Amino acid sequence: MYDLLLQLFSLWNFLLAAALVIITFALLLWLFPQSWRNPVQRALSALLLFVGIVYIGQVFLLRTLNLDAAEAWLRFKWIGIAFVPAAYVHFSNAVLRSTFYDSRVRRYATFGAYVASVVFLALVLFTDHVVSDPFNYPAATQLRAGPLFYLFAIYFFATTAWGIYNIELARRRTITPTSRRRLRRMGIAFLAPAFGVFPYLVFSGFPALLPPLVLLLLTFFGTLALIVMLVVMAYTVTYQGALQSDRIIKQKFVHFMLRGPIVAVGVVTALAIVPTIEGWLNLSRETLLAATVIVGIIVFEMLISRSKAYLDRLLFWQDRHEVRQIQQLDARLLTTSDLRQILENVLAAMCDLLRVESGFVLAAETDEWKLEAVVGAREPIQKFMGEQRTPPLLSNGEPNVPHFYANGDFWLYPLKGNGSDSPIGVIGVSARSPQPELTEHERELVDALASQAELALEDRALQKNVFDALEQISTQVEALQRARAKARVVGETVKERVEEELIASPDFNRAVQDALAHYWGGPKLSHSPLLQLNIVRASLDDYEQNPTRALRAVLADAIEGLRPDGARSLTAPEWVLYNILELKVIQGMKIRQVAEKLSISESDLYRKQRIAIQEVAKVVQHMEQRDTKAPPV
Repeated sequence: MYDLLLQLFSLWNFLLAAALVIITFALLLWLFPQSWRNPVQRALSALLLFVGIVYIGQVFLLRTLNLDAAEAWLRFKWIGIAFVPAAYVHFSNAVLRSTFYDSRVRRYATFGAYVASVVFLALVLFTDHVVSDPFNYPAATQLRAGPLFYLFAIYFFATTAWGIYNIELARRRTITPTSRRRLRRMGIAFLAPAFGVFPYLVFSGFPALLPPLVLLLLTFFGTLALIVMLVVMAYTVTYQGALQSDRIIKQKFVHFMLRGPIVAVGVVTALAIVPTIEGWLNLSRETLLAATVIVGIIVFEMLISRSKAYLDRLLFWQDRHEVRQIQQLDARLLTTSDLRQILENVLAAMCDLLRVESGFVLAAETDEWKLEAVVGAREPIQKFMGEQRTPPLLSNGEPNVPHFYANGDFWLYPLKGNGSDSPIGVIGVSARSPQPELTEHERELVDALASQAELALEDRALQKNVFDALEQISTQVEALQRARAKARVVGETVKERVEEELIASPDFNRAVQDALAHYWGGPKLSHSPLLQLNIVRASLDDYEQNPTRALRAVLADAIEGLRPDGARSLTAPEWVLYNILELKVIQGMKIRQVAEKLSISESDLYRKQRIAIQEVAKVVQHMEQRDTKAPPV
């Protein structure tokens, strides 16, 4: 029985060591995108790296068969063991500095700790002063303690105690309950690396004091606690400098852990069982390994996918109703492609019903129509659209009649929104006779199909308003979050301005485009994030404290900044960008009119209009930066 327990705990310790290596590697990848700019996450990454090195050596050590190979891996483990104390000092000092407590002594202490670790590591690798030759022991193999081993032990526990003091000091300096709770949790988890390395130090220093089973139990529970606490530490420091809300951070972290390290640990555990069942099934090990990996990955992924929605509701129990709505939002929203597919299906069914070969669906957008779906040849449809000079009527005087009416070579069916008399769209099909003649059955089916198209267009219009509202606030929210997350330097005045964050934002061009689209009035201008620019605020006195007029003037100046020298030309290439913006934005002409005036195709006009908007955005950026750098009067 005793031998069976030793074998079981030996296997479990191997699996836990492998799991710890996998999870440590995963946490390093999780922190890497932010760690280069966040000192707390950078310090934790160093601590995770050195703990991971210890357990990489432990995994390979448990699979070695002779003392020579064991000694190489034992000394490899000391790369991590030697640097864990320095990483402790580094991490705790970084946490303390994040509370605006900076000390030159602590900076020197961090540097000195790394120097001391380098010295101890050199003594381990090239001498026997810290540890010496390995020895066999039931259920374990370790290096013997050298004359300087106890000096390293004192150094290890002293730095650990100092780190605990720093974390507690940082917790006391925080003000908000949330920060105190996170630092309290971090302070408890902070002991994890020490507990993970502690058994190896005790066993090297006092090998005869620990029976094999006690050593295995100590290693088992120490590794298990280390895994949990390292995950807690990584989760806690993830909030440092994060742009997303707490809910998003928690959700992403949990999903990452489930889909990455947990799946990997499950597969490794399944592989460890293969030698046990190999004899039962009378199959080759290669076949069992391949089957285990394939089945394991598929089963774990399926379980995670099925349980993800329920797990999110459990994690955010207080907000479970809102979380359920967010989860269902993706399936309910219509993208442009979704709308086009729905309208094409409706249009194809209507053409089949009426036995005609072509048709189209138009959607009303402000003062013009947009072609949303086409069935059949495009040439007759384009010819018909070109003949319509009075959009958006497209009618023969009966725009609101809820049935087909003839207009040239097509029958048109106006689509109306719920409770509205104005059409939100038009279905057109090839005319099979001079005047619409439908049977009662055809009329019922046409009305049913038209109702589906009306519902799709109405839902899409509502969703577009939602998207427009999100676009209006997204840039401002992102700029504020980026300003909040930017690392502060203690002892210096924080001189961060939201407008500086805005012009550096990747959404700046979109903000300029939206403001130009509503240049003469509209929510994209009156609620534009560009209103917070310094050049807009500085010109408020000139426009009776009206920020919308001030922003319009700034955009007009930016457009004029694209005007070439000399007499204006409507055909010269250098005048194209300015002409597009002046005609479309300043004069308010329609796309078709601008294209005709400049003698270019509409597709080419759209492409050059995007380039023109980008150039205007650059001019606005230069204007803002020039105003910011100007000396105060």
